[in-house]
Amino acid sequence: MFLVTGGAGFIGSNFLHYMRKVTNEKVIVLDNLTYAADLGFIPDDPQFEFVWCDITNENHVDYIFKKYKPRKVFHFAAESHVDNSIKNYRPFLESNVVGTINLLNASLAIDIQKFHHISTDEVYGSLEYEDTELFTEETPYDPRNPYSASKAASDHYVRTWHNTYGLPYLITNCSNNYGPHQHIEKLIPKVIFNALKDEVTYMYGGGQQIRDWLYVYDHCRAIWMLEEQRVMNDRFNIGGECELRNIDVTKKILDILGKPHSLIGVSQDRPGQDKRYGMSFEKLTQRTGWIPHFDFDQALKMTVDWYLKK
Repeated sequence: MFLVTGGAGFIGSNFLHYMRKVTNEKVIVLDNLTYAADLGFIPDDPQFEFVWCDITNENHVDYIFKKYKPRKVFHFAAESHVDNSIKNYRPFLESNVVGTINLLNASLAIDIQKFHHISTDEVYGSLEYEDTELFTEETPYDPRNPYSASKAASDHYVRTWHNTYGLPYLITNCSNNYGPHQHIEKLIPKVIFNALKDEVTYMYGGGQQIRDWLYVYDHCRAIWMLEEQRVMNDRFNIGGECELRNIDVTKKILDILGKPHSLIGVSQDRPGQDKRYGMSFEKLTQRTGWIPHFDFDQALKMTVDWYLKK
């Protein structure tokens, strides 16, 4: 039996749909159904059993783990919106740090076989636009906002629980995901919904920031390849090999929808704004053979189509 946290959220729910195709393993799905989650994203299949849970509640987490005794945990649950973390750091501290520690302790108590912690490239901080070296697994952590600081802390706790208590673990740090089920607060769905209403999307500093874009199904496939190949007690970057400026992504969406580029506006940069993310996933490729399959323009069109049918 597997346990997936954040299974009604963006990446977690896509991972459930991926699992449905590749395994018959029973899956316990935990989520507290906050604003960015949707129960309807979970596959309608007896393979998946939903259990409402707030991972910041230590007693409830312990109860669930003792009741179901999962063999492996895939931990997606997290507060993830940088703007929200700047306004109020506390939910990020409680969910991403305390919630992760609760899951780690509960996993230890039942001798879990693997705790796979899904994290972000934002723990590395920011590259300069002209940098030629990308983030690697050896890049020192340098978080620049409360969200990335909370994810960096959770990464450290996972490795510490391995070093101190022997917890079997895996950490993957992914670049910017996009695809179905993503909440409207994130760039791509925000631009889609604004464009459909002929409303302007205001972009920090004019959208010059560069992000590495990873289609969510490629991300899920990387996670599962690590599972299939029994990779343990290590850390891997999962990148899309697709660095694009936010403004260029926005223009591509407007072009798909047949909307004018005049629907792009400029707003002031936010505090702690990172200029550029770029990931090397060479270690992952060498270990598993994984490379991203989806072309960005193709997958972006598929993503837009999903939201149009929503």
